[in-house]
Parts: sequence; structure tokens; C-alpha cells
Amino acid sequence: MSFSGGMDSTSVLIRLINEGYMIDCVSFNYGQKHKIELEMAIKNISYLKEKGYTITHKIVDLSSAMSLFHSSLTKDEITVPEGYYEESQMKNTVVPNRNAIFSSIIYGYALSIVAEEDTDVKIALGVHSGDHAIYPDCRPEFYRDLEISFKTGNWDSERVEFYLPFINGDKVTILNDAVKSCEGIQVDFDTIFSNTITSYNPDSKGRSSGKSGSDIERILAFHKLGRRDPIEYVDTWDNVLKNALNTEKKYKDEDYRNRLTEIQYDVTRNSATEHPFTGQYWDEKREGEYLCICCGKKLFTSEMKFDSGCGWPSFFSEDDGANIEQVEDRSHGMYRVEVKCSYCDAHLGHIFNDGPINNGGKRYCINSASLDFRED
Repeated sequence: MSFSGGMDSTSVLIRLINEGYMIDCVSFNYGQKHKIELEMAIKNISYLKEKGYTITHKIVDLSSAMSLFHSSLTKDEITVPEGYYEESQMKNTVVPNRNAIFSSIIYGYALSIVAEEDTDVKIALGVHSGDHAIYPDCRPEFYRDLEISFKTGNWDSERVEFYLPFINGDKVTILNDAVKSCEGIQVDFDTIFSNTITSYNPDSKGRSSGKSGSDIERILAFHKLGRRDPIEYVDTWDNVLKNALNTEKKYKDEDYRNRLTEIQYDVTRNSATEHPFTGQYWDEKREGEYLCICCGKKLFTSEMKFDSGCGWPSFFSEDDGANIEQVEDRSHGMYRVEVKCSYCDAHLGHIFNDGPINNGGKRYCINSASLDFRED
């Protein structure tokens, strides 16, 4: 597996231990400014060995070759940008062709293990969906096509395959998985993750800045899990969390204003209500799925929709994975229960107890402006 010393690859490592694999870790010194991640990798390997787990670890030096590449991660004269991790300015943290180079080396190593030990090999990587916007070499199609090329150009390639457990997940998915893996192999979660670093611009003492895009993404993930990040930051946890939340809010607000119509923005971000019988979907009869207009999360299906006569789309249930948040609402001199998207905090509408009795008696009264419809 490729083991950088960051939280993603560390989560893959403990997952592999929990799944019972024999593990060979390969780390790369590619001239990265945050070379402290290699020290962290060594610390966690040592900790896991103390716990009785056998892991082979090699560090490959590519610093000379990759000094040719243009990136803020390797060039002192290029400043690592601060801000939200999906902002376009984060593209200067891309190291050209990095993952293709790393994967090529690991694939060759995997084929060598096949030849020497007569065994099948999986190449495990910690790439995930949070990287997809900025890093093209973290996308599913990249690894699909890369694997095709490797299989075309090598003997015995049928015995090697990529293992990408988080390719469609995000940092929260990764941390949730890590919690389970730590429990499974009986190691301390905070110890493991205190021996990781995600920051692209740590200070001279190795403390994370809390301001780079990678920092922001990590801080928000720990916050969503209700946990405090065990690594040391330049500032206090409360301050780096506040900065991360404000950075996310600013970026997403700008994004919503650019993407949404006036009524969609007003409803989802300012908790407004569209007039009855005016929304796009109040009388929608087609079969399909209803998604959050802001983040695309699946909320309802057409099978849950019914005609309540109220003038807004009505549903008697929510999708199993929606986890719609319910919040007490005492605005306008009334007592109601507001429903919000749990992923992006978008206002959807309200929930009432006057729905179909045979279907549980609930009525999700939802603004059309908060929904996107995808026909089956």
C-alpha cells in the first residue's frame, strides 16, 4: 500500500490490519515541504509493531526526479494557499502526475511480490471523493484507466488489483471507518491519529497551520464526528475550528449564490417558504428521486410522495440514508418542526403529524425550491 503518513492512508493501513492482510507499506520522499509526514508514518509503524502487528515499511526517495515538477508542495518559491479545499486556487498544490508515478512504482513492486512469493496482491490507496474536485489523479476513472494500462503492459497483471475502499467516500467516511478499525484491532484512535499530519504548511515544530485546504478538510471531518483532532495545531482547537467553519461557510455561500436561483437560495439558506401551488414539484407525478438542490443528497423517492392538497410536495417518509435533521422552530409565533438537510444544512420545509396513517402518519411538507428531481 501507499503510506504517506496522512490520515487517509493511515486509515487504510488500520483497515487492512483489521481485515487480516499481510501488509507492505511504501512511503515516498518526493521533496515535499511537509516531509514531517514521513516521520509520522514511521511513528505509527513503530506503534503498531509494539501492539504486535507485522508491517514491512520502505521509503522510496524520488526527491531528485520530482524536483523538476511545478507545485506549491515542492517549490519553496510557491506559497501553499490557504482556504477551502475545493477552491480553484488549491490547484497549485497538485504535483503533476504524482499518483501515476507512485502507482507505477507500487505496481512494479506488487508484480515482483507475485513473482517471488507466488501470491495475489492488492494495491491499497487512500484516495477519496473529497480529492476529486482538485486532484484529477484521485478520481475513479483515473484508476480505472490506469489499471487497464498496467494490465496491458505487464505479465501476471491478472494477479494484481487496486483496492480503493474510500474512493466514493469523504473524510468523515474515512474517520468513521477508522474508529471501527481501531476498535477491531484494539489500538487507541487518538494515538494513531496524533501520529498523522495532513497540513501542507506545518511550522518549524511540525505543528499544523489549520489554514491550508487540507487542514480545513480534516478539521471539519473531526468536528462532524463530534471529536477533537488529537494533533497539535499552531493555534488552539477552538480557534482553528472556528476558522474552518467560517471558511467553509464563506465558500459554500458564494457557491450557492452562483449556482442557485433567487428563490432556491432564499428558501434553502434563509429558511424562506415558497407560495403554495407555485413550486415546480408540488404536482409532480413522474417516478424518480428527489435530491437536495444544494448538495445532491438523496432525500425522498416518488414512492413516498402523496397528494396532501397543501400546495407543497408532500412525503410520508424519507430515504433510508437521508438522515434529515429535525429542529424545533418557534418562528412567526408558531411551534413547528423544521426539517433540514443533514449534510449541507439546507432548509427543506417542515414535518407534521397529519400524514397517511397507514404510512406512519407523518407529512414532510417540502419546498420545491429545495429539491432537484431525477427521473428514473
